[in-house]
Parts: sequence; structure tokens; C-alpha cells
Amino acid sequence: MDTPRYAPGWPGIPPSLTSSAKTGVGTAHSDQSPLWFTFSHGILNELYYPGVDQACMRDMEFIITDGKDFFSEEKRHAKSVANCPTEGVPAYRLINTCDQGFYQIEKEILTDPQRPVLLQRTRFKSLKASPGNYRLHVLLAAHLANCGYGNTAWVEDYKGVPMLFAQRDGTALALACSVPWRKRSVGFVGFSDGWQDLSVHKEMRWDYTRAESGNVALTAEIDLESAQGEFVIAIGFGINAAAAANRARASLQEGFDSAQNEYTRRWMDWQDSLLKLDKTRGSDKKNVYRASTIVMRSHESTNFPGGMIASLAVPWGFSKGDEDLGGYHLVWPRDLVESAGGLLAAGAHENARRVLSFLQATQEKDGHWAQNMWLNGSPYWGGVQMDETALPILLVDLAWREKALTPEDRLRFWPMVKQAAIYLLRNGPISPQDRWEEVSGYTPFTISAEIAALLVAAEMADLNHEPSMAVYLREVADDWNSAIDRWMYVSDTDWCRKYDVKGYYLRIATMNAEEEIGSQEKISIKNVTCDKSVQLAEHLVSPDSLALVRFGLRAADDPRILDTIKVIDALLKTDMPQGAIWHRYNGDGYGEHADGLPFDGTGIGRAWPLLTGERAHYALAAGKKEEANKLLAALENFANEGGLIPEQIWDAADIPQRELYFGRPSGSAMPLVWAHAEYVKLLRSLRDGRIFDMPPQTVQRYLVEKKISPYTLWRFTYRRTSMPCGQVLRVETMAPAMIHWSADNWKTTQDVKAKDTGLGIYVADLSTQKIPDKKDIKFTFYWPDVDHWEGEDFSVRVGL
Repeated sequence: MDTPRYAPGWPGIPPSLTSSAKTGVGTAHSDQSPLWFTFSHGILNELYYPGVDQACMRDMEFIITDGKDFFSEEKRHAKSVANCPTEGVPAYRLINTCDQGFYQIEKEILTDPQRPVLLQRTRFKSLKASPGNYRLHVLLAAHLANCGYGNTAWVEDYKGVPMLFAQRDGTALALACSVPWRKRSVGFVGFSDGWQDLSVHKEMRWDYTRAESGNVALTAEIDLESAQGEFVIAIGFGINAAAAANRARASLQEGFDSAQNEYTRRWMDWQDSLLKLDKTRGSDKKNVYRASTIVMRSHESTNFPGGMIASLAVPWGFSKGDEDLGGYHLVWPRDLVESAGGLLAAGAHENARRVLSFLQATQEKDGHWAQNMWLNGSPYWGGVQMDETALPILLVDLAWREKALTPEDRLRFWPMVKQAAIYLLRNGPISPQDRWEEVSGYTPFTISAEIAALLVAAEMADLNHEPSMAVYLREVADDWNSAIDRWMYVSDTDWCRKYDVKGYYLRIATMNAEEEIGSQEKISIKNVTCDKSVQLAEHLVSPDSLALVRFGLRAADDPRILDTIKVIDALLKTDMPQGAIWHRYNGDGYGEHADGLPFDGTGIGRAWPLLTGERAHYALAAGKKEEANKLLAALENFANEGGLIPEQIWDAADIPQRELYFGRPSGSAMPLVWAHAEYVKLLRSLRDGRIFDMPPQTVQRYLVEKKISPYTLWRFTYRRTSMPCGQVLRVETMAPAMIHWSADNWKTTQDVKAKDTGLGIYVADLSTQKIPDKKDIKFTFYWPDVDHWEGEDFSVRVGL
């Protein structure tokens, strides 16, 4: 065995991932091929194996030289055009044409349905000189197991077949070719890699055979003479080098055409099973519906069925290193439920059932779900967002209404729903974080989801013969719904006068000790510089308020909603050539800086296409179908040439050197699966003439029956200080208690033992219905389990 020639320059420059603005994503529709790919700028970007949460490659590209003075890197020195030859199938054709007109490279990209191997059939065409004048090299940057550092690369043959390898932590890749390599080398990025060699020498002069535990790259020259203009590159994966090499070799032996035919057939079978929501369009228009179904299906992992990540991208990935392991290739329960809703809207019932099974398997012991997690359920960040506990309950109901669940399925998911509902009862309605993962308090989207989820859980409790639980769930939902305006609606502010409205819903509200809306309370804003990090609650609004309509709690023509929209549009709406788009909230800092530099903990929040879809749903609820269709068209036009919808759109003047153009995708993440799901749900809503995912339980109870709670609930977590005349004051505790109370300043007293609901909550109803206006109800607590008096009096005034 030859003595290894070790590459110098260990460990290489600090690693990073690459552009988050993908042109396309794909995977085989097959459990035998747990491999996912992305591409942009005409080259392959991250590959993911063995799950969608494990990035294993930074990128792979060609470098063209002539051995003398010509050096061309295709991702920088060629213009790229990409398309899907078969609509609805994520098998791509890329044509990269040299800026100087010297060459053209055509690629066809897919994965082998039989095994985890990426196949790239390549045709190299000389445009100005004979092929013999050019030298074509492949350069692959390994990034195994989500890390750039710690990769080992080497050159070796597998059973006589020359290959290049990389390995880290039980994951290996093998790079093989259908024609001979002329030369092979591995090295450390920035010091001894092929780019350094070729950019200086215009040919491969280095032939290092091993680069140990660093940021490594693999380089090989392709024998163009043997290729006769066409060859196939295979990147195989496995738990070790032999497994990866075996798979790469087998794929090359079976041939590209065989893999392509099977790949296409499987995808077409699935696409044919979906609802025909495709829009009529001209021949030059992309089919965003089929691009969206590709995106949703391609983000589900095969090794953890039903586990769907937020995006096969890392926001501003080119600026992120090993310290950002997760990026967006993590499961957010909110994004997962929204994505499953998009699949249901398209008729992909089996996919949605798998999502529910995944949710059931990853639910925490106390009933909630982690803020985000790896596919195996291990939490990544430690936050809690109450909407992420409410939304899975709503998904069960939506799947049932769409006939995606059998009666047996519905019974099976009841324990999951029950535990989630109990968590909401015990910990809601305040959320430690809003849906944008930033601030604690009362937020319209979260509370709307919680109330709807409680009603769905009540319906399921009745079906499962737990009537007392059903009654209590509805009572809490009614109280929370009745309290929404007290918690989150303000009037008589300077903005009311400025925008000529009577009032508006806040983005988020906190409560002071007297349980008044903290409109003068200062809210901490994340992702901004210190001078912008606090705002008055009454000076923060968000399109999240429209969730009150989407979840069926308020009518679309409610004057409070209409006034809120006036304020939202004045502050958050941007008109672009494609159409209208909105920002998450005023003062948002999650986006690039003014000069286009990537978000680095601070920045300026940009506009979100997702919110255009949500606004279109509101327009449909308001009976404005024409406006909804216009917003649908805008959402389509925000998509890139491959039909991918980004998280954010650049909303400032063009900065060409940073690839930022007004009205085009920013550098955050593309695609965002949630945005694609919203688009598909909008297509379905427009087809059906109603909001696809609006819960009927809330509509019936609050918009038709106009149910008002007969109770005012008091807890230590939300201490009501006033209540309407004629209501029962219900005091709730999390432990056995006796409530000692008076309505005449302790001249006479009554004692009420709190009843155990069986849900970890104890309830005491004080007979306050006949207490007149302006009277104070005073009470305190005795805790029998510890034989202790609270030692503090509490007061609630009758009359609001």
C-alpha cells in the first residue's frame, strides 16, 4: 500500500454552508433512498443523509482550465438556466453557459430510488475550442453530519474502481464517475484544496491522498477524451466508506436511464393521486402548485416518517459555520402542522397521517411539543410556544373532516389530544413565546389557536365518553374568547387618532398587576440594536391579528378587525411589482442589514410572502374573492424560476453585488415549506369558496351562537381585577385549595372547596351572580395539603 501523501494546511479555513436561496430541491419518492439534494447558482449545494436534518455536503461544482491561463468556476463564471423536464417531478436539467462563451455544461440531477446515491449526468460542450484544450475538474466540499470541521478525506480504489472518500462520525460519502479520473487529490479548504491548486496552476499539480479531520475538499479531473462529451457522477452514502462506494458503483452499473425512469414513475404516481388544483396558465408560466407539492413531499424524512423540516436551507448559510448546527433543517411543530395542512389541502391523506403519527411519537410527557427538534424528537432550542401545542389538536380535526382518518384513527389520537389540551388548560393562554419565537405575552395568533384547540378537544372528549372534561374545556375556551379584547385590544391611543380608528388589536400584550392591558408597557424587541430594543405595546401591530378571523373567533367585517387592518396596512404593507406583501410586525429585526449584509443577531425584518397568503385568506373570508385571487397571483410571482417561495423578499433598493433585488428573494431561506403549504391551502380555499382550515367549532359557537361566558376565571397566572355583573367568579388553582371569600369587606365570609377536575386543575365557583355593581369581592386561599394560609388578600371588582 502506498504511503499516504498528507495534505498540508490542517484544519483548513473555518467552514460555512452555502447560499440559502435554492433554485430547486429534490429526493426520490422511495424509502430505500434516504438522500435529499438542493442546488443553486447552477451547482449542487447541500446533500442531506440519512435524514433531512443531516447536511452532508456544502457543494459540488466544476472548474474548467486549459493548463495555461484559463480558469473558470461555473458557479461564478457561468449563467445558469434550470427546469424540470417532467412537471411535478424534481429531476432537474441545468444548463450553465460560460460568461465568455467558451463552454456549456448541461446537467441532469436526481437520486437513485434504489439506494442513497446522487446521480448527475453531465454533458460538456466546447463552444470556442476543441474539447482537448479544456480540462474539466470536479470539486466537492464535504460537510458530513452537519459539520465542516472533523471531516477526513482520502483517495482510494474500491474493488479496482478509483474513487474519492470523506467520512465523519459514522457517515461516509464516495465520489465516483462513469469514466476514468485523470487525477485525484484531497486537501484542506483554503490551503491545499483543488481550488487553490487550479486557480494558481490552471491544472492539477497536487496529488495529496489524505486530509485528516478538518474542513476538506475532494478534487478530481475527468477524462474528457474517454467521456466523449458525456459522463455520470455518483455520490454514494453509507455508514462507512465501503457501503458508500458499493452504492455509488451499483448505481453507475445500473445506469442513469434506469434510475431516471423509476424516479419519474414514482413521483408521477404520487402527483396523479393528488387533487387537480393546477391553475390555467400560459406555456411560459411555472406551475407553483406542483412545485409546492414537490417541496412539501421532499421535506419529509424517510427514516422518521412524518417528520418534516422547515426548509432544506440554512438562512444566510454562507455566513454560518459549525456553531449553527440546525439552521432550518429542524422540525418546528408549527411549521409541521401547517405543512401537513397543505398536504391535506392537496389530497395527500397518507402523508398527513404520517405527520400525526410523528407528532404522537414526539410529544413531551407533559403534553407539549418542543419549540423545535431533531427528527428523533430531541429538542434543539428550549423555548415553549403555546400555538405549537394547540395546532396538532387542530390537525387531528382537520384530517378527520377531510376523511383522512378512520374512526379508529381518531380514537388512537385521543390520548395525544387529551394531553395537549391539559397542557393548554394548565399553562395557557399566555405563551412564553409568540409564533415568531420572540416575546412572551398574550398574542392574537396563539390565543386564537388555543381557543379553537380547546373546542376541538371538547368535541373529542364527548366522543370518548369524558363529558365533564368536555364541559370544562368549553367553559375555559368561552372565557378566553370573551377576554380577548380586554387582553389585546386598545382604544384612545395616539395611533387611533393618527390613523383615524376607534381601536386596534396589538401584536402582543403583557399584563400589569391590576390585569389592565399594558399598552404603556414596554415590550422588548429581539434582533435589533439596543436603541430600538424596547417599544410601547400600543405601538406594535402585526398581521397576526387576522388569526382571529382565520380561526373563527371574529367576523371578517367586525369593526375592530377593519380598524386593525387600517393600522396594519399603514405600517406593514409594501406594494411591489408582483403585488402586495406584508412585514411580520413594525420594528422587526430578523433580516439583512441596510447594506445587505446578512442577519447576524440584528438586522431589518423584510417582507414575508407567507403573509400575502394569509391576507388572501382573510380577503376570501370577507367575501372579496377577486382580491384574494390577486394576492394569490402575487404569491406566485414571489416564487423564483423554479417555483420556490422564499421566507422573505428584499424590500429595499437593489444591491447587485449581494444578489439582492427589490421584489426578489432575500438571503434568508428558500424554500419555506410553510409558505408553500399556505399557497396550496389558498388554492383549495378558492376552489371550495371557503377557508379550508377554519375550525367549524369556533364559527358555530362564537359567530353563529355568539356564546358569552357566564364565568370570569381567576388564576395566579392571570389575576382578574374586574368582572361583569351577573357572572360567576371561578377561581382556579393547580393544587387542592379552599377559597375563603367575602363580598362585604370581610363582614361575612364563605368558604368554597375547590373541586378536582381530574385535569390537574382545581375549580371553585363563587356565587357572585347577584353581587351589585361597584362591589369588591375579596378572597384568599387555604392550602390543606401543607396546612398553610396564603397570607395575602385578592380582590375583584364587579362591573367593568
